[in-house]
Amino acid sequence: MPVALKFDMPEGAFSALRKSPEEFTKELRLAAAVKWYEMGIISQEKAEEIAGLSRVDFISSLSRFNVSPFQYTTEEITEELRNAD
Repeated sequence: MPVALKFDMPEGAFSALRKSPEEFTKELRLAAAVKWYEMGIISQEKAEEIAGLSRVDFISSLSRFNVSPFQYTTEEITEELRNAD
């Protein structure tokens, strides 16, 4: 069940971004989800849920933020390749 959050934003924020309050809210949710995903705080599945997008749409949105859909370290990739043999 969704929980409503309320916080104050300067009126100028909406005009500076050329977004309505609804569009701003959607963009804010997406930006937070992408950043938390990039930092490894949340899974891709949880990020999709926060952003309110399907998996395909979330993955497509990652490119807008220059974030890879693959969140693996070099060590994890090396280990995966080692285990594949």
